[in-house]
Amino acid sequence: MNSFSHCRLRFLLLIFVWNSLLFLPGFSSWAAFASTYSLNLQELMEEALQHNPDIQAARRRWESSQAIVPQVQTLPDPQMLLGYQRMPMMEPLEGPVYGFSQKFPFPGKLGIKGEVAARHADRIEQMYYATRLNVISRLKQHYWDLHFIHKGIEIVEKNKRLLMQFEKTANARYSVGKTAQQDVFRAQVELSRVLDRLAVLEQKKESLHAEINRILNRPPIGPLGTPENIHLTPIHQDLPELAKRAEAFSPLLLASAKSVAQGEESVSLARKEYFPDFNLSALGTRNERINENGYQIMFGIQIPLFYQTKQREGVNQAVADLARAREDLTATRQELLFQVKDAFERAQRATRLVKIVGEAIIPQATLALQSAQAGYSVDKVDFLTLLNNLLTLQENELELHGEMVEHEKAVARLEELTGGPLADSQDSALPEEHGHVHPAHSPTHHESSRMERP
Repeated sequence: MNSFSHCRLRFLLLIFVWNSLLFLPGFSSWAAFASTYSLNLQELMEEALQHNPDIQAARRRWESSQAIVPQVQTLPDPQMLLGYQRMPMMEPLEGPVYGFSQKFPFPGKLGIKGEVAARHADRIEQMYYATRLNVISRLKQHYWDLHFIHKGIEIVEKNKRLLMQFEKTANARYSVGKTAQQDVFRAQVELSRVLDRLAVLEQKKESLHAEINRILNRPPIGPLGTPENIHLTPIHQDLPELAKRAEAFSPLLLASAKSVAQGEESVSLARKEYFPDFNLSALGTRNERINENGYQIMFGIQIPLFYQTKQREGVNQAVADLARAREDLTATRQELLFQVKDAFERAQRATRLVKIVGEAIIPQATLALQSAQAGYSVDKVDFLTLLNNLLTLQENELELHGEMVEHEKAVARLEELTGGPLADSQDSALPEEHGHVHPAHSPTHHESSRMERP
């Protein structure tokens, strides 16, 4: 057996091993399930909103922050006083002492503390909305990445079948002396590279399955179906409109604005600390020797004696925190507008490339491959040209689906940045929580603090 026969035998063995994987019991059952089960994005979004642990944790943080407000607005707990007195006098005073003591903050302090806590709760609420949007955005992007992997496997499998035909044709032509042996080797090399590429795509598919299952709070090894086909989401808004919408409804920007409001209230509270707090005590006494009852009423004032190192520095701290919050707001706004422009330009680029590749390049590459196949059969085109035309078409098809995926990922990013779905269709809208609406669809901006953002 010559070297060519050995090479061909090893190559056929490699093909057999790869194809035999498809018939393994576990693999074949999963493949059959995945090929028949359509993975609906809307259903995945609803499941993520219900079960994603990041969303649930963010909501619990919001609920926790809301519970702080009534606590800080309530008076300190009163003190119960119990004692015993004995005073040696001409008429000895001896007996129990009992009563209550209550601290009263200076008027206005409790109200401002409540405002500080309320603004903090508002910020946590916006962070909860931001978490929801971020989780949905990541889910969409992974979903479309999975779509690309499935399309990539489909395209590469199709070309694998063509390459196997080319290898058979080249081998037949070589056996009758019409072509060189290197054509057969080149076909086998490309087939091996196809198998290598399929293995990489399968690994990426499994990794995306695990990531999507993690977002859905499912077991990472759970199977997923096949993503639905892409229908490019139209972007009806121009860049200035998207930027304006982001400034109005981005939860990250609103959270920064709430931090500024909290800082302003904190400055007011720090200045209130210059004013004294009060203490009122009421005591009852009894003289056991003469069997008489009495009482005492005491009024105390907490004097801010060390105001230079305490209250004044507290004001300085609050003012510095407020300045930091304002700078953070400016930085967040600048970063937000950059991200909006970047995502918008990515979507615009993808739209243009989808049109060019889909309507011009792929039809031309398809005709070139068909012409090369016809030419090779009559010895007018060499095998390398035929192979290059096939690989060019494959890369163009992958580029088309890749740009479609990039467009949808850019749209998902824009929706996260601007506070909600760009499409007007209800089917594409992010599911709302029961009893709440999206702030972008609400009557007023001020009502958004009590509404759920989808």
